[in-house]
Amino acid sequence: MPNRLIDSQISQNVSTAGAVSIPASTTPALFGTLGLNTAAAGPNLSVHFTATVTLSAVVAVLAPVTITIFRVVDGVSTLIYSATESLPVGTLLLTTDVITVTGIDLLTTNPGFVVYQAFVSIPGGLTVIPNRVGPESFEAVAYSD
Repeated sequence: MPNRLIDSQISQNVSTAGAVSIPASTTPALFGTLGLNTAAAGPNLSVHFTATVTLSAVVAVLAPVTITIFRVVDGVSTLIYSATESLPVGTLLLTTDVITVTGIDLLTTNPGFVVYQAFVSIPGGLTVIPNRVGPESFEAVAYSD
């Protein structure tokens, strides 16, 4: 039996380049949250997601950026995805990088309603702190049989 669409949502924190200038933080910063109604799903529920964050900095060092995705059911957060990408090494040049991650959450049980949250962070001790400049978005789509 082919998969069918159950629900989809988009959380658009910033929709254009350069719309904000928020320093990245060592504390994970929430940039997207959404909820999916999965009550109509069959036994094989999967949620496909994509998250995008854009950062800009005068780069003098390699600056790792981590995007984490959590599933929240009944107030309990579970890490389901984590990816780290490094901004390129530069020679004091202004760089802007769009970081996009894609993943799938294969749920073993159907909670009926599930919340997903996307966070971005950098490690401590960096001499150059990149700025979140937009766009920032988070999308999730639930499919089932």
